[in-house]
This record gives sequence, structure tokens and C-alpha cells, in this order.
Amino acid sequence: MMSCAKPQIHAIIEACYLDANEEKPFLFDGIGRVYSHAKACFYFFAWMIRDAPQQRLSPLISRMQEADNITKFQAEVDSLVSLIHEYRPIVKSFEWQPLREVVVDRLEGSRRSISGHHLETNVRTSLITAIQNYYSIHNGYGIFKKVSIADGQIKVGTHTIDVSAELLPKHGHENVRLLMPVKTRETEGGGHSHLFTRDLIAAISDIKAEITNHRIAVVIVAENWSVNEIKKIDHAIDIVFHFNISPNMFHGFDEESQIKLNK
Repeated sequence: MMSCAKPQIHAIIEACYLDANEEKPFLFDGIGRVYSHAKACFYFFAWMIRDAPQQRLSPLISRMQEADNITKFQAEVDSLVSLIHEYRPIVKSFEWQPLREVVVDRLEGSRRSISGHHLETNVRTSLITAIQNYYSIHNGYGIFKKVSIADGQIKVGTHTIDVSAELLPKHGHENVRLLMPVKTRETEGGGHSHLFTRDLIAAISDIKAEITNHRIAVVIVAENWSVNEIKKIDHAIDIVFHFNISPNMFHGFDEESQIKLNK
């Protein structure tokens, strides 16, 4: 990998992708699920060159497919070949020891991301509970004729919103969007909380510019998040819920928080 010409690297990567043998090694995600063979090839070669395939490479590859009218397979192989050829003098080694550190780091990120999606489900359940609570008391949705809760994440501009609902009014007014970004961190606040707060406020500012009729409730699940940082977020939105626990310990809104959400 350190000395091959580009066509040779291309042949190596392509051979891995197109391997017809049934007995292939497995690559697992952060909670032990098996990646498909094509995704395993893409991830492992990207990790070899120290890149983050899902976060950084995949969006570029999607744009390559559209711009050059090529298949995903072609775009992935061409990208990996170019990256390895260009950056191998910088990474200096394809030996297992440094690569292992990259793999461990990427799989830990995968584990946290998957755990985050489970957490989003708990938050969505609490939102559904709040809406059902209102309906049971008032026998309807008040000024709204319908509430539509998104099954998964939605995109608002360039930002991803974890939990959301759309409230459709009875009389010709604009729909109201209820947006609930969920922020989790297993590290204990400190300087990190400032960076994450800054990112959240920037995202909220962009969302407000994108959507006029909205309500925003932020859910933070993290230990020792700075009180001052919480206040900064609270000033920028309608309501904030902070659970001062590790995300691994979060199983949904407690009774007090659920009552607050209901109101």
C-alpha cells in the first residue's frame, strides 16, 4: 500500500469489493451487528487511510455520483484509491497497531451513535405520551385538527432534528413545527459542554431562519453540563430538559419531566 501505483491500488480494492468467495471475514458495528460486505470494504479501507467514511466521505461520494453520473461502487473505489495514494506519505504506516487504534475509535463512535438513536426513541415516546395526555383531557387537539409525529430524524436545512411533530391547525393558519433536538454526551461536561452549547445555538439560529412557525425544545442527557451553558440554550429556545445522567442510564422522561413536557 505504501509503494503501489494507482492502478495497482485500484485493483486491490476492487478485488476486495468483488470477492465472490462465500467465506468472507466479518466487520461489525459498535454493537456487534455485521456490516454488509460492500460497506465493510468501504469502511475498512477508509479507516486504513484514517478517514471517517460515514461522516466525511459518504456525502462527498453522493455528490460525485450525481456530478459524474457513476455508480456508488465506482465512486467509493475511486475515492479510496485517491485518498490512499495522496495521503500515504502523511499516515506513514498501514501496520495493524496504528490502524487498530483508528478502528477502536470509529467503533466507539458507532456505538454512541446507535445508543443515541435508542435514546431518541425514548424521547419520542415521551412526546407521544404528552400529546395523548392532552387529547385524553380535552377530547381533541385544541386549535389543531391533527398532529403528525415523524417516525425518525428529519432534516431542516443542513441540520438533523432527532424528534419532531407537525401540528396542523383547523382554520387555514400555517402549520406549527415542534422540534426536539437531542444532545447526549458520555463525557462529563467541562469544556466540552461549551462547544456542544455553541453548536446547538448555531443550529437553532439556522433552524429559526429556515422555519418561521415553530417551537423548539432541547433535550440534553449528560452529566455535569454547565448551568451557565444550560441558561444560554434556554434563552434561545422555548424549553430545555436536562437529565444529569449518563446517556447509558437514560430510559425516558421521569415523572416530573413528563409533567413539564405535558404542560
